[in-house]
Amino acid sequence: MRLKGAALAGAAVIGLLVLAAAAAPIVTAATGQSPTEFHPEAIDPALGGLPKGGWGGIGPEHLLGVEPGSGRDVLARVVWGAQVSLLISLAATVVSTAVGTALGLAAGYLGGWADMVVGRLMDLLMSFPSLIFMIAVMSVSPDGDRELILVGVLGLFGWPYIGRIVRGQAMALAGREFVEAARVLGAPRGAILFREILPNLTGPVLVVATLSIPGYIATEAGLSFLGVGVRPPTPSWGQMIASAVPWYAADPVYFLIPGVLLLVTVLSFHLVGDALQGER
Repeated sequence: MRLKGAALAGAAVIGLLVLAAAAAPIVTAATGQSPTEFHPEAIDPALGGLPKGGWGGIGPEHLLGVEPGSGRDVLARVVWGAQVSLLISLAATVVSTAVGTALGLAAGYLGGWADMVVGRLMDLLMSFPSLIFMIAVMSVSPDGDRELILVGVLGLFGWPYIGRIVRGQAMALAGREFVEAARVLGAPRGAILFREILPNLTGPVLVVATLSIPGYIATEAGLSFLGVGVRPPTPSWGQMIASAVPWYAADPVYFLIPGVLLLVTVLSFHLVGDALQGER
């Protein structure tokens, strides 16, 4: 498959983001800046903690400037924040895709009570106010395991969307000639599911999984913005945007950097996902 135009640009952006996130330790080692290290010398107490110099303190030492009030290096926080956001969103996508594919496949092929139970569970989770539940759960979660809990919560509410698509596709494939032929030849049910039906579902599953990633990135950023997601000292783009709100008028650069990165990342994944959907 060949990506064209905007989708190719989106793929390039995603590639650069993944590279930056993977190289976060190298970037911080090369610049000599830590995402959690305070630099009081980089801010001006007389101006209420604004960065010294123009453009948010951008200079040779701090390539993207510093955080107002603390002087923490923005570049270091951005690359480590990218790593956190990508790991959480990718892990949540793996969880939701695995659970949704397994349950949707079982419901669509087996039918009967399995379809009834899985279908009602999907309806329940899809009608539940997931954001309120996420905020409530994350508010009482321990600080040490927040990332794992966040992955679990995102996966819990994400799998029904994939499961519903897989269920419909599995129901359509269950009556196809090649499945009937395998059944007549005495192939066990597991072999029919995983050798005949599942390979024909990889396309739709790949598309939905790709389109799920930006949703999880945005949700993680939103929860961190509200203060119930990733918490300091672990950096997060949503957390950076929240801390930039009181400073946006005096130091718009600090507000724009994580905001633009979040926008471009989510848009890039959507462009690639739409291209994959068009190919299918």
